[in-house]
Amino acid sequence: MKWMMRTAGMLLAAAMLVAPLAAARPAPPDVKPDAQAPPVPLLWKVSGTQGSALYLLGSFHLLKPSDYPVSKDVDQAFSSAQRVVFELSSEEMNSPALAAQMLQAAVRTDGRLLKDDLDADTWQLLQDWANDNSMPLDRLSGLKPWFVGLTVSIAQMTRQGLDPQSGLDRHLMERAQKAGKPATGLESAAAQIRMLDGMGTEEQRQLLREALELAGKGDEQSQRLHDAWRRGDADLLWRDMAVEMKRQYPDLYQRINVDRNDAWLPLLQPWLQAGQGDTLVVVGALHLLGEDGVVEKLRAQGYKVERICSSCKR
Repeated sequence: MKWMMRTAGMLLAAAMLVAPLAAARPAPPDVKPDAQAPPVPLLWKVSGTQGSALYLLGSFHLLKPSDYPVSKDVDQAFSSAQRVVFELSSEEMNSPALAAQMLQAAVRTDGRLLKDDLDADTWQLLQDWANDNSMPLDRLSGLKPWFVGLTVSIAQMTRQGLDPQSGLDRHLMERAQKAGKPATGLESAAAQIRMLDGMGTEEQRQLLREALELAGKGDEQSQRLHDAWRRGDADLLWRDMAVEMKRQYPDLYQRINVDRNDAWLPLLQPWLQAGQGDTLVVVGALHLLGEDGVVEKLRAQGYKVERICSSCKR
């Protein structure tokens, strides 16, 4: 189970970049949401100077139509915000060029093939997955392992109804556009792609191997994480998405999570100054959780931070 937790954390952290590839197909037909309570948000308020505030919202990048509507807490944070900030700007997220940029980075230029980087067992797992999913292996042979691993995992999650078209980021980007609110990004697509493509060969091999093993186990772990996100269970998500990855793969964890969190802090702090009003920041849930998360990093700098959750038990 622990290796499944590590993989899900890595993949969900990177899913923002894979979403445009999965979203290249036509949007799914409208589905009437189930009659259930809205998800409990992973939402924190960071109070700045003279009434300025950041609302930090933890996203799940692939969701179901039944995960909507959002809670009244999210609605209120969105309504009060002068701007909405995402990992990527809405312009880059919706750009047709993004998928092409990612694919260009994933194509091998060193004369090697995918099989050359894999051990025999992992290659066999990939063959089995390709056969089960009617995917000719020659379509993958010229790609890097990190890209293939992410592709395998996104395919697995979309089979159970989780869809990048329904992700919280895209939902709030569309709302911001309709409301005329600026929607900016904390980093560029090029920077995110460099982060993924900068993985060493061993890290890439591990990511692909575990993605294939997770796919072979079915939907249990991704469903567990989705359910935890719906419940607003920050502790379970932190344990399942980060703790084991941090212990087993500290360099990968540092690259995917900590380095990016640290880079975001000086970009967020100006919006806490007087006269800035409210800002809603929507990033993957992993970036807000635990000791390395943006929430605790801002608290450590002396800001007042509180969880906003009207449906949580007091």
